Amino acid sequence: MPTTPVAVVDVSALALGPLDIALRMFTAMLIGAVIGTEREYTHRPAGMRTHMLVALGACAVMTTSQLIFWQYRVYGATPDPARLSAQVITGLGFLGAGTIMREGPTIKGLTTAASIWATGCLGVAVGGGYYSVAMVGGVCILVTLIIFEWLQKKIMHNRYALYLFSVTCADVAATLEVINTLASETDALVNSIHVDEQKEGFKIRFKADFGGRHANERVQKFFAELSEDKHTSSVTSDRSRM
Repeated sequence: MPTTPVAVVDVSALALGPLDIALRMFTAMLIGAVIGTEREYTHRPAGMRTHMLVALGACAVMTTSQLIFWQYRVYGATPDPARLSAQVITGLGFLGAGTIMREGPTIKGLTTAASIWATGCLGVAVGGGYYSVAMVGGVCILVTLIIFEWLQKKIMHNRYALYLFSVTCADVAATLEVINTLASETDALVNSIHVDEQKEGFKIRFKADFGGRHANERVQKFFAELSEDKHTSSVTSDRSRM
């Protein structure tokens, strides 16, 4: 009975050399630098160096996994080259959580946390030698962070009505109570409250989001009733450009 010949692969020929390792490392750093520069340019918690280190570390782990596989393959062992990289992807979630901040009812930093995680995944791809995956993925991340952010602002501009208020008053506690009451009546989200003491009293600065239906009417009601409060001497507001 004829037997089918088995192809023999020379595993030693697949081993990485110093130049291959350096190319993967620098490619990962470059991708991390490009994505991190965008985050730093928009004043986000994690910038260029953070993304570079994430991509570099993920690439190093994946490269090391492959080297371990090729090193022990000759002894008959079959280590899983994807095991270490899987732990990296899980661990990046904890790093990304450090960029998430809560400001009143608003959660910030989710996009930066996602970009850190995605950059780590691209580093794993580079470490595995899949340059096309990493390059296309890097372009897609930049398109998401830049183009779609602009598109989102254009589409969602009318759905959000974020205003910056500045109130001068004599009684901080009473004015804050009025602000909270008006926020409930007009279905507004108030956050980022800052109080400064001045010669003529106190100045309260805060943000109020009137997103949803009939935003203009709700803003006018909020502004008018806050201006009429007996503890308030002046109220100014300006719509934020997000």
